[in-house]
Amino acid sequence: MVYSNKVGDEMSFSYKPLWKMLIDLDMSKKEFADAVDISMSTIKRMAKNEYVSLKIIDEICDKLECTPEDVIYYIPNKKEEK
Repeated sequence: MVYSNKVGDEMSFSYKPLWKMLIDLDMSKKEFADAVDISMSTIKRMAKNEYVSLKIIDEICDKLECTPEDVIYYIPNKKEEK
């Protein structure tokens, strides 16, 4: 999923590592949202690989005792060659 940040640059990230971690922890998205104290609308944005703030990523890492690499990964954008 590609989206634009506030300065107009395109970025691509996936939250697949997080979803895998929740499966491994046998934790539902609702239980996860409650444990991390984030809204279900944030969970829905993450499910669509949309932007969430680094503050949210920090809170997730703090509560789950993990690193950002355990939550998201970067998908390089393919640049068109001219």
